[in-house]
Amino acid sequence: MSEVNYITADEAIRIVKPGDRVFIHGSAATPVCLVKALQNRHNELYNVELISITTLGDVNFDQPEHRKSFYFNSLFVSAATRNVANSEDGDYLPIFLSQIPQLFRKNILPIDVALIQVSPPDVHGYCSLGTSVDIARAAVETAKYVIAQVNPLMPRTHGQGFIHISKINAMVWHESALPEVDYSRDANDIVEKIGYNIASLVEDGATLQLGIGSIPDQVLKNLGNHKNLGLHSEMISDGIIPLIQSGCINNSRKKLNVGRSVTAFITGTCKLYDFVNDNPAIRVMEINYVNDTSIIRQNPKVTAINSAIEIDLTGQVCSDSIGTYQYSGIGGQMDFIHGASLSDGGKPVIALPSQTSKGIGRIVPFLKEGAGVVTTRGHVHWVVTEYGLVDLFGKSLKQRARALIEIAHPDHREILENAYYRRFASALIVHP
Repeated sequence: MSEVNYITADEAIRIVKPGDRVFIHGSAATPVCLVKALQNRHNELYNVELISITTLGDVNFDQPEHRKSFYFNSLFVSAATRNVANSEDGDYLPIFLSQIPQLFRKNILPIDVALIQVSPPDVHGYCSLGTSVDIARAAVETAKYVIAQVNPLMPRTHGQGFIHISKINAMVWHESALPEVDYSRDANDIVEKIGYNIASLVEDGATLQLGIGSIPDQVLKNLGNHKNLGLHSEMISDGIIPLIQSGCINNSRKKLNVGRSVTAFITGTCKLYDFVNDNPAIRVMEINYVNDTSIIRQNPKVTAINSAIEIDLTGQVCSDSIGTYQYSGIGGQMDFIHGASLSDGGKPVIALPSQTSKGIGRIVPFLKEGAGVVTTRGHVHWVVTEYGLVDLFGKSLKQRARALIEIAHPDHREILENAYYRRFASALIVHP
């Protein structure tokens, strides 16, 4: 391999010009030093569109001076972009996570410049996209110009994330710790009860998909006595480590990627980043593969665990907005809810606390005005709160309403009972 020519972030970012569309590598792979170098040029730039999924680390897109130069078109809204996405200086593009690569490859959302973070090149000249292959590989393949932050602390992961330096136009050496997220810190009695309830659904030999947050992490803590579990999940966090080390997760029953855990991105603590580094038992793949329903359904007993903001009495699930306020995104929930439902013995699960920290019920008569339906009532199966679990599949509107009231918070059941009566009283039929 020829010697790599590293330049500074400021030098690399000079390629960006007014009117460009710039892709930002997401999650733990957010190239913070490149983003800051780009933001430092706010006086020179205008009408620059930024696109990304979740961004982490010390980046702030909500500064007034940045709003004048950059328009953030979020593909999945996160804390760093939430205010901008809900303002005149940004927007949200609703799309299944699995279909984002199509936007790039079909030139629907052509990329001028891609900002990525990678591991140092090996002796053959290959870097790794590390913790986030997801949509980043398609962005790298289609961008007119690629700038890489090369970080020796980025884990080198197996799978589809290898990028040869010949595909990278500018390389910036910058060593910095990856952003860490410890989901176990958010655990409480309610989360523990929900995790226990969900774990009761998981069978030996099941293939797990885990969404973001403390509830999936709590589920994993209850699976220590299970056998021959598999992992095929759009993301993984620290909770998978003890189960893989103990052999509970061995992927022996999967039909695809036997013996290998599969994910599209990795978010957790330094312990997790060290665990996945050069670990052939973990495959980090493109999101259009990991979240492909036709792939998901081939594995046995897929148990897909996802969260929600609220759910109405008919089973409509809102998980991306609070009314019209865009809080997150569609993500991969529907990919896995539907994929699990088609899997042999699969169990799609929607989990949520029965009320918010402010005491507002999350099982509601009607979704808030403007709320987005991510999982339709035709797709929903298991719903779990700290008060129990119900399977809505095959249940009528009245039956599912009664079932959901049973697992709602006791403080809100009277309101839900009254809503049930107003909605269905004219059609009530008593069956023996």
